[in-house]
Amino acid sequence: MERLLVIDDEESMREFLSILLGAAGYSVETGGTLAEARAKLGSETFDLVVTDLKLPDGSGLDLLSEAKRVDPDAQIIVVTAFGTPETAVDAMKLGAYDYITKPFNVDHIRLTVQKALERGALFRENRELRKKIQQSASTGDFITRSPSALEMLHLVERVAPTGVTVLILGESGTGKEIVAKRLHELSGRNGRFVTVNCSAIPEGLLESELFGHVKGSFTGAASDKAGLFEEASGGTLFLDEIGELPLILQPKLLRAVQFGKIKRVGSGKEIEVDVRIVSATNRDLAQEVKAGRFREDLFYRLNVIAIPLPPLRDRRNDIPLLAHHFLEKYKAAFRRDIKGIAPEVLKCLDRHDFPGNVRELENIIERAVALESGDQLTLGNLPEYLREEAAGGPPRMDSLPEGGVDLEDTLRRTEVHYILKALGKTGGNKTEAAKLLGMTFRTLRYRLDKLGMA
Repeated sequence: MERLLVIDDEESMREFLSILLGAAGYSVETGGTLAEARAKLGSETFDLVVTDLKLPDGSGLDLLSEAKRVDPDAQIIVVTAFGTPETAVDAMKLGAYDYITKPFNVDHIRLTVQKALERGALFRENRELRKKIQQSASTGDFITRSPSALEMLHLVERVAPTGVTVLILGESGTGKEIVAKRLHELSGRNGRFVTVNCSAIPEGLLESELFGHVKGSFTGAASDKAGLFEEASGGTLFLDEIGELPLILQPKLLRAVQFGKIKRVGSGKEIEVDVRIVSATNRDLAQEVKAGRFREDLFYRLNVIAIPLPPLRDRRNDIPLLAHHFLEKYKAAFRRDIKGIAPEVLKCLDRHDFPGNVRELENIIERAVALESGDQLTLGNLPEYLREEAAGGPPRMDSLPEGGVDLEDTLRRTEVHYILKALGKTGGNKTEAAKLLGMTFRTLRYRLDKLGMA
């Protein structure tokens, strides 16, 4: 139960707000002076403070300032019968959540309290997630609190110093290169970490890229060139998408891994290299061996230690942690003052299966931060396919189901669907979205509040 502190010099107003907010399910404490407020805030914790502007021994703005000094995320609503535009501006500058003038609408203050508490909960969640992100720093750039992923990272820590050949297994976007870098960082090797994507380099150039070439060995070879094996000598060579390596090159890679010797293209001279091999694939290499597309001897040479990475859908408790990590990354990059992520966005992300894994989540948050103009990421700036999932889409109306229909739910889903469509089409601009929906901005704002989408 959220705890509220109401400060007002009028006893009747204190009783009214205590009854009103108590009936809404909150625990309410009251006081009539700035001194009482200070005493209560010094000894107890409150989720929200509602204070009158004019108090017998000071100003509600003084209370606002002091509360913010103690807790920068404190949520405070200032209420007054003597409001002016100037004091409203002062209150908002000092960090008030809202400024309400008496007499006020009962539904309005209930909704304002609810929204302020939601904002406070969001700030607390963000603070806790930032702590967890900092605690995850010991695992390098692989952000997780998932037991399966933490177990994988413990395996990485044990294997890294041994120099053994490692094969990282996982779907695209799960962070295989991050794990490979972690292996290198913990290996104690002084050389470079060198990456080659076996699927990104044309087959005719891949041998030269890996092993180097001598002058005149082929058209365009104007001088001797060291390959990636030589560049990585003393360090780690990460062979990403190893399942895409052409069969014709697999015997040469096998010799390099097995004996630590290579030959540049066009040369008969062997060069010794001290390279730790880490490879990765999203394919089932055992099946590739059976299909004759991958050499069995190379498979066993690369697969001395296999490290499987769980997909994001199997570590859902990492989704909010990663989402906030990417929020911090991109709000700094785009210079946006975004405080957090709206609860409905996190719910939407939690329901998604993420076929693109962590890379997909990062792209979603990067897009949302780039488009967001408010102080938190909202549904309107998520990709359309996610907004469709959140809305459930409007149900088909070809015929009435035999079991009947929940008309209220059907109308709600249809309303949410088209509001999200309009917001998506206008880039989150509510004024333009209201025009597309044939309503005023005020009406759209009311509907957003009613649907919990504000």
